[in-house]
Amino acid sequence: MNGKQNIAIGLFTMAFFMAYGFLLIYLRDFAPGKEEWINSYIKDAHFESRLAHVHGNLFAMLNIVIGYLLLQFGNRLNNTKWISITALIGILMPVGILSEVYIGFPPVFVLIGAISIVISVVMLGFSFIKLKTE
Repeated sequence: MNGKQNIAIGLFTMAFFMAYGFLLIYLRDFAPGKEEWINSYIKDAHFESRLAHVHGNLFAMLNIVIGYLLLQFGNRLNNTKWISITALIGILMPVGILSEVYIGFPPVFVLIGAISIVISVVMLGFSFIKLKTE
């Protein structure tokens, strides 16, 4: 894994969560029964849905940036494969939030994704500290 997968999957993830954001806007502003939806907007599933939307786009962007950095500096960095894999696993966090809201899954995917993206960013940081400049 050289970062290309992180960029591609990051872009697809961003497109998905952007579309999901448009759905949330539709439900809030245009859908029949929007008043009830608005009245429960700050609690329960609506709050979790917004968390998924925001974190989905954030983690997508992180994967795009991480992928770009791996492509540019990968031959001089340590642990590039693990940085790439853990960043991709990080996408489980927002997907896990949606799985909790709509399917009732336990929050295990949220925790795995959150821990994984932090590990990825920390490993990348340490790799850049050790980067040998030319």
